[in-house]
Amino acid sequence: PKCGHRTLVRHGYNGGKQRYFCTNCHRHSVLPKALRSTSPKSLYEEYVKSKQTLSELAERHGLSVSTVQRRIRQVHTTRIVSKYKEVVILMDATYWGKNFGVLLIVDAYRKRLLWRKFLDKKETIADYLEGIEWLREHKFKILGIVCDGLWGLPQALARYKVQYCQFHQVKTVDEYLTKNPQTDAGKELQKIAHLLCHTDKESFIGMLDMWYEKWGEWLKHRTLDKNTGKKTYTHRRVRSAYFSMKRHMKWLWTFYDYPEPPIPNTNNTLEAINTDLKTKLRVHNGMSKRYRKLFIDEYFKLKYK
Repeated sequence: PKCGHRTLVRHGYNGGKQRYFCTNCHRHSVLPKALRSTSPKSLYEEYVKSKQTLSELAERHGLSVSTVQRRIRQVHTTRIVSKYKEVVILMDATYWGKNFGVLLIVDAYRKRLLWRKFLDKKETIADYLEGIEWLREHKFKILGIVCDGLWGLPQALARYKVQYCQFHQVKTVDEYLTKNPQTDAGKELQKIAHLLCHTDKESFIGMLDMWYEKWGEWLKHRTLDKNTGKKTYTHRRVRSAYFSMKRHMKWLWTFYDYPEPPIPNTNNTLEAINTDLKTKLRVHNGMSKRYRKLFIDEYFKLKYK
């Protein structure tokens, strides 16, 4: 401003330009055009990377909130295909409520987004296969896949080296057993499950087999349901936790059986990306679905180039 002071506050508009009032010399002024003209791209980068709200951007650049909105709407993101064609990929979906989510396929070592699909409902195997097919069409060579526990997904990807995320397996066991199991069998099984990410294949399988030798007959106990007249397993949740690990055992140790190329044993890298994305989106609560999609595309383009 002409007065040279930095003690300015916003004070209405004059001819469509934001006026400022200096609390030091009590003069009104308009910021120079050089400070007011901000490109849509640079505004959007601040919006995405620096977690600036619309009102904060308007205050910082001497613009109205509607002007900031209009310039941000001018940004059109473009998807860039990675030049690195031999990849180990991480796949998972994350959600904001029941009606909006995004399925991501990320390069495990370069943290580069390779493919994404916005979802209006729970993801399916077909959604994952669509992403795999897109990678194949763009000449990617998939050396390994790390995925979560969607029923039937590892079988659908049988032509690849599939690693079932060990972290997701432990979470599944905890969901069945709760954080505080009430039976001795459940407590012992949970301790074994929590060693999954910290031991080797032979030791883990040995511990699980010893547990079943001890509690196998106990798992077969049945109770008569007086309402239906049918017998059901008495300890269904413990059974489900045990057989979940047995069912996925073939894919829990792919990284161990095939050390080259190295395949991560968890999806934790992708989980960290999803957490950071949700943190940034939380700053902009109330964003429409259209601009949320734009934000997500820009986030990956700017942060994981």
